[in-house]
Amino acid sequence: MNLNLTLVGQAISFAIFVWFCMKYVWPPVTEAMHARQKKIADGLDAASRAARDLELAQEKAGQQLREGKEQAALIIEQANKRANQIVEEAKDNARAEGERLLAAAQAEIEQEVNRAKEELRAQVSALSLKGAEQILNASIDEKAHAELVEKLAAEL
Repeated sequence: MNLNLTLVGQAISFAIFVWFCMKYVWPPVTEAMHARQKKIADGLDAASRAARDLELAQEKAGQQLREGKEQAALIIEQANKRANQIVEEAKDNARAEGERLLAAAQAEIEQEVNRAKEELRAQVSALSLKGAEQILNASIDEKAHAELVEKLAAEL
């Protein structure tokens, strides 16, 4: 066995093996590696886009939440103002109604006082006539002396 011939044979068979691998094995392997590399890069891009989209969605949701809270606060403030306005209107209406009732009661009292005065005048004039009649022992004609009786009633 010749060592040189064995080494040359092994070198030739190794060269054929390398050529065969470069021609038929290496291209599909490198193609698979490039496809895998592209797939990984696309996945990373998609993940970063998804992260950005999530961040934007969270910002938008936060903004909408703030706007909703502001609108709710505005509505509550308007409702409180309207409630205060209704209370003030009710107070004003109650005050006006109370003043109207007080004025009506005062007018009614004044009418009763005037009516009582008229009744008292009539009674005083009747008593005056009876007293004068007894003093004079004569009958005083009420119709004949109506002017005198009215004058007397006005003085009382």
